[in-house]
Amino acid sequence: MSVFSSLGHSLRLMHASYVFAREGAFVGIDPALLPPVARLPLRLANLIAKRNVDGLTGLSRAIDRLGPSYVKLGQFLSTRPDIVGAKVALDLERLQDRVTPMSRDTAIGIVEAAFGAKVEALFENFGEPIAAASIAQVHRAEVKTGEGVQTVAVKVLRAGIERRFTRDLADMFFAAKLIDRLAPEYRRLRLVQVVETLARSVRIEMDFRLEAAAASEFAENSKQDPEIRAPTIDWRRTTREVLTMEWIDGVPLTDPERLTQLGFDPRALARTLIQAFLRTALRDGFFHADMHQGNFFVDEAGRIVAIDFGIMGRLGRKERRFLAEILYGFIRRDYMRVAEVHFEAGYVPHAYRVEDFAQALRAIGEPIHSRTADEISMAKLLTLLFEVTGLFDMRTRPELLLLQKTMVVVEGVGRSLDPKLDMWTTAEPVVREWMTRHLGPAGKLESAAQGMAEVGRFVGNAPGLLTRGARVLDQLDAMTRDGLVLSPQTIAEFDKAEGSRFRWTLAALWVIAALLLWIAFKVL
Repeated sequence: MSVFSSLGHSLRLMHASYVFAREGAFVGIDPALLPPVARLPLRLANLIAKRNVDGLTGLSRAIDRLGPSYVKLGQFLSTRPDIVGAKVALDLERLQDRVTPMSRDTAIGIVEAAFGAKVEALFENFGEPIAAASIAQVHRAEVKTGEGVQTVAVKVLRAGIERRFTRDLADMFFAAKLIDRLAPEYRRLRLVQVVETLARSVRIEMDFRLEAAAASEFAENSKQDPEIRAPTIDWRRTTREVLTMEWIDGVPLTDPERLTQLGFDPRALARTLIQAFLRTALRDGFFHADMHQGNFFVDEAGRIVAIDFGIMGRLGRKERRFLAEILYGFIRRDYMRVAEVHFEAGYVPHAYRVEDFAQALRAIGEPIHSRTADEISMAKLLTLLFEVTGLFDMRTRPELLLLQKTMVVVEGVGRSLDPKLDMWTTAEPVVREWMTRHLGPAGKLESAAQGMAEVGRFVGNAPGLLTRGARVLDQLDAMTRDGLVLSPQTIAEFDKAEGSRFRWTLAALWVIAALLLWIAFKVL
């Protein structure tokens, strides 16, 4: 089965490679930037590319042709400029996740199967689809409550989508492991973990109970915030495949002119959105990570309402302190402190000098501070920061990259509402408030109390830990008393397995190379 699955992965990846090559996705790539093993395939790919194509445009076209799994991969890679480069990441950010909707009857069949009941028993009315993406589509419906008939939004999982994603993600795992084996210099990018993170994200997105829980948590966190809220979840009509929530009557942030006509100030809304995002990220460590304009509405009370909680980000206490001190340090141009934060967090190997890292940070910060306030891009600063960290062998931090991507998007939304938006003046009160609360005297006392509580828990668990430790030491002693020996049969099985994997990998590469040569011959 392993042989046939490897062949299946290879054939599907070969088809995807052909689509990328034919659409010109590889045009313009400098061969010198690639490992030697990839340079011949690049030349062959460019031989079959359509004439007069642009690499970035071709990349988007190819991803659209390959379907929803690759659209999700492209959107995910837009969060990883360290892998694809800043220009490509910006282009991938524009990928549209819109597809032809399922019929209303198909959606009703999924709803009825999910609840084991007729749609008429669940909803007073179930309308046609009003929006469709790769994973789900949304219908407008009505439910009967004690207060009368209310309008709701019903999100329905697309038929067969889980099987499609499972197959395509398995292909991506195969490709990532192959690159790790053939190009060790790219292991720093941790491509296998990139695919694992994408797979986890997709699994969460395809379980609407988790999205409902995220919306509920966000609503609970922001219940005291007067400027932002989340829709109410209808838990009785929510399952793994169906999500029912409050229908939002409001104006999307994509329509500044309509907002102005209704008496709302788009510039004030821009500041509100930026500060609400930073507040949820720093205060709660839980932020909306898909902050496109279409996911935010303004209700009659002028409150911003967030929707679509399929992609959320989390930050631990260490990451929140890291973010706050970095932003505050750049605001104050204290590059040495920003460098020290990186080292204290363990993000930069101690083989490097903190002074050298501070010098690199100054090279980022000073050109930005030489511009006027509305020209200073926080998103650009973070992008440059992650580029520089590659020079200092910083390990990739997926949660920080997701944060960086979200800040790029939210800054773009803010600037679309107010082209003169001063990001630093807008961010400074929120960052200062967090710094005062958590790094001032009160915060230090709270941290000390938490530390004492941890010590108390450790002391309480010490007897059990000592007992388990003694048991492990006894087992190790028994295993190694006469030396740890592997039987000849075990060693032979290891050799056989590794040899088989290598031979099939090599065979797959030769098949791909031969087919690319044949395609190039036919095209020319």
